[in-house]
Amino acid sequence: MSPSLNLNHCQRAQLTCAYVLQALRTSEVPAIQAHIASCPDCQRELESLRPVVNRFVSWPTDVLRPTTSLQGRLALRIAEETGKPSELPLPAARQWSEPEWEQVSPGIECKLLATDTEKHRVSMLVRLAPNASYPAHTHAGVEELHLLDGELWIDERKLVPGDYNYGAPGASDQRVWSDTGCTCVLVTSTKDVLS
Repeated sequence: MSPSLNLNHCQRAQLTCAYVLQALRTSEVPAIQAHIASCPDCQRELESLRPVVNRFVSWPTDVLRPTTSLQGRLALRIAEETGKPSELPLPAARQWSEPEWEQVSPGIECKLLATDTEKHRVSMLVRLAPNASYPAHTHAGVEELHLLDGELWIDERKLVPGDYNYGAPGASDQRVWSDTGCTCVLVTSTKDVLS
């Protein structure tokens, strides 16, 4: 005897899947929650999908979420194969918005690019005004700096555009300054200690 397949014959099954994947618009969530509460097929579907989705929790979302163009192609293919339009909503295309420069101390501005709170790491653009200096500090983790423009001094080492500087964990920079002003990409620890 072959095992029977537990197929959900509810017309809103696709929306239940989208709900589990958190792919619905916020405005659509209350209606599908009410439906699931009243539909035994969708309740079973929800319970069967939760363990699968829970396994993906630690994956980066950019791996799990197909691009908008792929979602559109999938929706068209589903519609062609089933003969009816897909019930899955297509997400609006996300627009990248450039972060703002933020003055962190006189003569020093930062533009935050990324933060990894688990590893206590941050990536940012840093801009020093002419004659600005950064306080002495000790690296809590690896510090990587790539100078984009201007000149930057780190202790007795002069950096020019294109130069890379590696700061080892535990190492200290006693004096960091720029006579000309400069911009750099900085990847560093959020736990650095100012002297």
